[in-house]
Amino acid sequence: MPKEFSRGQRVAGQIHRELAELIRQEVKDPRVSFISLTDVELTPDYAHAKVFFTAMGGTDSVPEILEGLRHASGFLRRELGKRVRIHTLPELHFHYDRSVEEGSRLSQLIDQTVREDTARAQATDENPRTDH
Repeated sequence: MPKEFSRGQRVAGQIHRELAELIRQEVKDPRVSFISLTDVELTPDYAHAKVFFTAMGGTDSVPEILEGLRHASGFLRRELGKRVRIHTLPELHFHYDRSVEEGSRLSQLIDQTVREDTARAQATDENPRTDH
């Protein structure tokens, strides 16, 4: 039986979609032009929303992006109010999402370990021990 989504999850999903579109189409600040929203978490009372993003330019640009997002948060919240019909419009809190970066780092470590294991196995096959 499929799991039902709660109203909070549906509202968070709608906020995610609307914010992504607003940032892409309406925000003119160049500091926030190369980001991707990864998740939105709402508090149960909808008073606060954590908005997670990744930066296409890497971690060096994160402070400027955060400043740009905070500067645009009033505009984003106001426009969000026009698009999402909920009683309490959440205050937006932006957070850099390190999960993509961390996933990439772990993937590289796994690839490196596999290469090292393969090289070690090939070296063992080429030079078998003869200690009889």
